[in-house]
Amino acid sequence: MSTLNTRPPETQDEVSGPFAWFRSLPRQGRKAFLGAFGGYALDSYDFQVLPLGLVAIAAYFHLSKGQAGLLTTVTLVVSALGGILAGVLIDKVGRSRTLMLTVATYATFTVLCGFAVNYPMLLACRALQGLGFGGEWAAGAILVAEYASTRYRGRTVAFVQGAWAVGWGLAVIVATTVLDHVHSDLAWRVLFWTGALPGLLLLYIRRSVNDAPRANPRPEERDRTPVTAVFGSGLLRTTVFASLLATGVQGGYYTIATWLPTYLKTERHLTVVGTGSYLFLLIAGAFLGYITGGYLTDWLGRRKAIALFAVLSGGILFAYTHIPAGENQLLLVLGFPLGFCASAIFSGFGSFLAELYPTDVRGTGQGFTYNVGRAAGAFFPTAVGFQAGGNGLGGALVYGAVGYAIALVALLGLPETRGRALD
Repeated sequence: MSTLNTRPPETQDEVSGPFAWFRSLPRQGRKAFLGAFGGYALDSYDFQVLPLGLVAIAAYFHLSKGQAGLLTTVTLVVSALGGILAGVLIDKVGRSRTLMLTVATYATFTVLCGFAVNYPMLLACRALQGLGFGGEWAAGAILVAEYASTRYRGRTVAFVQGAWAVGWGLAVIVATTVLDHVHSDLAWRVLFWTGALPGLLLLYIRRSVNDAPRANPRPEERDRTPVTAVFGSGLLRTTVFASLLATGVQGGYYTIATWLPTYLKTERHLTVVGTGSYLFLLIAGAFLGYITGGYLTDWLGRRKAIALFAVLSGGILFAYTHIPAGENQLLLVLGFPLGFCASAIFSGFGSFLAELYPTDVRGTGQGFTYNVGRAAGAFFPTAVGFQAGGNGLGGALVYGAVGYAIALVALLGLPETRGRALD
């Protein structure tokens, strides 16, 4: 007599193996992951073309370091508004629809940056790019977090974060090629024009990506939830400290992302190709940092993982900017761990912020805290630019370490959420 295998199928949390985080996703969850990954990679690409072309842009418009830094700051400040608006839309019209809107916005205004005829026009287009740039991450991270299992949520969302390094690497490849073969007066425009790439992704998202069932409450339930709920007595403390955490982490990171290419060219005197080589080590470290950080955030917990990488990032940044002149080989040695730690700290953000808020205000809470932090952290690059005028860029970059100290303080006011189910 034959026996039938009556073992029930594995649930999401019972799947095991090195790629269990992906195999545990349902079919629609995998499509959502690909859409969010692509959106964040191209978000990174469109952001990075500015710092990679900043030397050429500054020369073309005769900008001071302060004015150059303001191009990044205005993007990030306006992105806070875009992120907050996107957070509201996430809860009102859905995750995938908001993802499409944000991708279309940042792609359109990146291309328009390439047509700027003067500094104010470039500043305005870059600011408007921030509207889409600010909302894309929250939409994609929440979309994937709500499909992911409790056991693997940290590393699943961390792989979405890893898309930032992929987009950054693609931007370096394109920038190195363009800046080395096209006259600098035109090259920076070409870089912005390549920002049209995300338009192709919109077709995929529109046809294939849907929200998780748990993220689709009835319309009357959505209408009953006020936006101000994230400031209510039950969530006010969470909103304040999560915003402070986002400020510190992003202040440190955007200091590095904005000024490191310029630092390597102007104070370390590397060529375009040489700068690209150094940045690739930084980016390789960043990609592995995102992935490794995702596993650590599941194993150690959200707070411990973020605290660990805050300490390491601040320490390595200080060491990196104090390497003696003529010892550029040490930059290669420290570039990998700098990229690793400065990126790994973000791995737990998507899952941590999603777990801090209930479903009906998850988009609003995550969009608000992350992007208010982004706006406040945006002033770090400008401060570095103005400070560099007197003390040199290497010394000014150390102020990025202050951001990581702020993040450590903020963690004291937030609970651990590892293992928390999303309602």
